[in-house]
Amino acid sequence: MLKKIRPSDSVTIFFALLFALLSLINLDKSIILLNLLILYVSFAFFQIFLILFSDKSPFLTLTRDLIFPIVAVFGIFDSLTTLIPLVNPEDLDHYLMYLDYKIFGFYPTVYMQRFYHPLISDVLQLCYSMYYFLPVILGIALKLKQRYEEFEKGLFLVLLCFYLSYVGYVLVPALGPRYAFSEFHTVEILDGLFSRQLRELLNSIEGIKRDAFPSGHTGVSLIVLLLSWQYMRNLFLPLVVIVSGLLVATVYFRFHYVVDIIGGIVLTVVTITIGKVYYHLYEKQKDTR
Repeated sequence: MLKKIRPSDSVTIFFALLFALLSLINLDKSIILLNLLILYVSFAFFQIFLILFSDKSPFLTLTRDLIFPIVAVFGIFDSLTTLIPLVNPEDLDHYLMYLDYKIFGFYPTVYMQRFYHPLISDVLQLCYSMYYFLPVILGIALKLKQRYEEFEKGLFLVLLCFYLSYVGYVLVPALGPRYAFSEFHTVEILDGLFSRQLRELLNSIEGIKRDAFPSGHTGVSLIVLLLSWQYMRNLFLPLVVIVSGLLVATVYFRFHYVVDIIGGIVLTVVTITIGKVYYHLYEKQKDTR
């Protein structure tokens, strides 16, 4: 089986088991964590199943390459709604808000109120919503071009960035300024034709989570942007526009503190660094098999 394991497989197994261990350690706090423990272990075992049998059918191959990574990322993310308040219940929004003020001398999300405009809201909300599709678009483009090695490297880095951001959410739980400091925002967001509907849809899907720091939107989007520059240069310029709008949107719509964005940039650097080291070890190990 070891010969069949790819970096994208191992990263999902590792973090699924890491969150399973976290649930097990804190099991005395709530029996609900037993459900999460089963969920995480199931993810790890299903990934192993795909490693063993994905070459038996095209559907299992597709599941391993695309379907299950999406399910695992969203499944673990959704579980954080329950996990974080139980294992680390103290929200740290006040520290993040304080850092924003110390850096800028004002509250960036409050300052943004002067720029509210229906057209700006529509454009930025559309950019923000594209976050969920950016990795998939790049992955499908690489697959269609039959650039399988680049696809695997990209999948590994995107998954690693997602999972590292989840660890950050556990270590630094924060709701974000739209919830933690709603009283600071005295001006309603001026929505356009569809920005409110899109935002409400995303809120209904994501729910209320302590997922402000670091900004996974920043980290994952920058990873996709860097990968497009490296592997799919024709996608780079459109992605620059979308990602730029996305980063502004995180503060404009009060989803994040600016320090979350800085944390997301650091997350990108950490992901690339760990990814390079891991991939070097993987390639070296593969050559000796």
